[in-house]
Amino acid sequence: MSDSRIEKVQLGTGGPEVGVQGLGCMGMSFAYGPTDAGEARATLERALELGVTLYDTADAYGAGENETFLAPFVRAHRDEVVIATKFALAVDPDDPTKRIIRNDPAYIRQCIEGSLKRLGVDEIDLYYMHRRDVNVPIEETVGVMAELVREGKVKHLGLSEVTGNELRAAQAVHPIAAVQSEWSLFSRDIEAGVVPAAAELGVALVPYSPLGRGFLTGAFVSAEKELSEDDFRRHQPRFNGDNASANAALLDPVRKLAEGRSATLGQVALAWVQQQAQVHGLAVVPIPGTRKRVRVEENMGATRLLLTETELELLEPIAGQVAGGRYADMTFTSAGRE
Repeated sequence: MSDSRIEKVQLGTGGPEVGVQGLGCMGMSFAYGPTDAGEARATLERALELGVTLYDTADAYGAGENETFLAPFVRAHRDEVVIATKFALAVDPDDPTKRIIRNDPAYIRQCIEGSLKRLGVDEIDLYYMHRRDVNVPIEETVGVMAELVREGKVKHLGLSEVTGNELRAAQAVHPIAAVQSEWSLFSRDIEAGVVPAAAELGVALVPYSPLGRGFLTGAFVSAEKELSEDDFRRHQPRFNGDNASANAALLDPVRKLAEGRSATLGQVALAWVQQQAQVHGLAVVPIPGTRKRVRVEENMGATRLLLTETELELLEPIAGQVAGGRYADMTFTSAGRE
């Protein structure tokens, strides 16, 4: 292994070993406006060269299109990559423009077969419950997921947007390798419950949107003014209107720190997330999303940037000052249940 490749860490007790930074693949074919498929495929390959082995998708990303997009890469590198996908977000039968959450056994079994077929694999390495249906006991949901492990369709289990108590209940049914939730300089609510529970249980944290969907890199300020009509971020409160301009001002200490370290804003933001592994005593594998090779290379630099205590203190107040919620509808998150 070349020294340029990132280090590895284990997800959970008995879970897969992966690079300390993964890759969120949603934007390669879904949600963030026009994309260059050729560059996105080259980005997958470059990430692997640099030691990224955890690749994250979901059946909900473009109604399975993202899984289909990733399939050739996954099959070509089947023994090198850990493919993670998810179930739970379904189309509302009464309104095709809306999403609902389903955790019922029949739906889970329908979803796993679809994901296996689209990805062209016999087994999913890490299978997440994407969102929690509070009308279905989590023990029942994880019980069905555990059956998929016994049947050889899934290797390891994960949960997304759950509370600390929900994680504990799930772990009592079957080992959970990872919890995926939003965690960044702008989003730290999971530190109240699920992070301590994960540390206690030996479960890894896989932060999604560790760069605040690009906002923390300074790539844009106002989503409604700067991003394309089909960009998902135009519907997120913190990236629009007065919230956006107020939140842009919060990047000043990040910018100051980056200039002093000859780093980018994104590298500082990612380094902060990576360093939460030491702060909280658990494995942390962020999955920043990108579809450009140059951004993967930039993101890898964050794994070698260690922030000092003084620098961490400088960044500490940011999350408490953020204006606007992560989503317009926060019922799709764990925030109201913690």
